[in-house]
Amino acid sequence: MQHDALGAHARDELGISATLTARPVQAALASAGTFAVGAALPLLMVLVIPTTALMWGVAGSSLLFLALLGSLAAQAGGAPMLASVTRVTFWGATAMALTAGVGALFGVAV
Repeated sequence: MQHDALGAHARDELGISATLTARPVQAALASAGTFAVGAALPLLMVLVIPTTALMWGVAGSSLLFLALLGSLAAQAGGAPMLASVTRVTFWGATAMALTAGVGALFGVAV
């Protein structure tokens, strides 16, 4: 405490150490990498799914890949698996539904 009272308080009282501090650059790179993988997987499904089932196939595979990547992220971060997968999949489905709703509202369909 004589040399670094704030550091001693952070370490002893709050449990903050050099190994537990935030790493924003690492988090940003990990986020960018998982986003790219998550975006590429449904795009690759376009090559596999027949044209007649394309809309539902891409939507379903996107949700499946969201759940898979959510479980991997939960494992990597030590978060609860079910809660993480549910949250990622729910908000992904909500985003897709809102996007489809806005497209239908303006008469735009792919």
